[in-house]
Amino acid sequence: MEIKIDDLTGTEIIAFIKEHLQNMFENSPPESVHALNLDELTSPEITFFSIWEQNELLGCGAIKELDKQHGEIKSMRTSTKHLRKGVASNMLAHIIEESKRRGYRRLSLETGSMASFEPAIKLYKQFGFEQCSPFANYTEDPYSVFMKKDL
Repeated sequence: MEIKIDDLTGTEIIAFIKEHLQNMFENSPPESVHALNLDELTSPEITFFSIWEQNELLGCGAIKELDKQHGEIKSMRTSTKHLRKGVASNMLAHIIEESKRRGYRRLSLETGSMASFEPAIKLYKQFGFEQCSPFANYTEDPYSVFMKKDL
């Protein structure tokens, strides 16, 4: 598996992000969807990564810099064709290492609270994330789980 910084211009990644957003709106009320669209993902404070095997897109993830010591994980997703192959674990390990390299002291995330998000929550816990209160501009939401990891 190869992880690279992605400029979000390729047809595969554009379709993948579109599918990701559609899935988020199918699984959460609109006011509780915090997934970013393509334009938002190209903001200067966001570094977007894609993960590939040969020429096949396996998944993606991103880091949003909240400040010089705090990053947020965004857009973690694995292709349904490649679930349970270690894609998300590889991406999450990469994001954590990149965050440490940048000197962040904390890495935070927001994910859904419904059953469809349980595998993601389990993965984050395996990597040492713990539940926390809302951070940045988030507010309490029964459809959200907030997690953090001190680096």
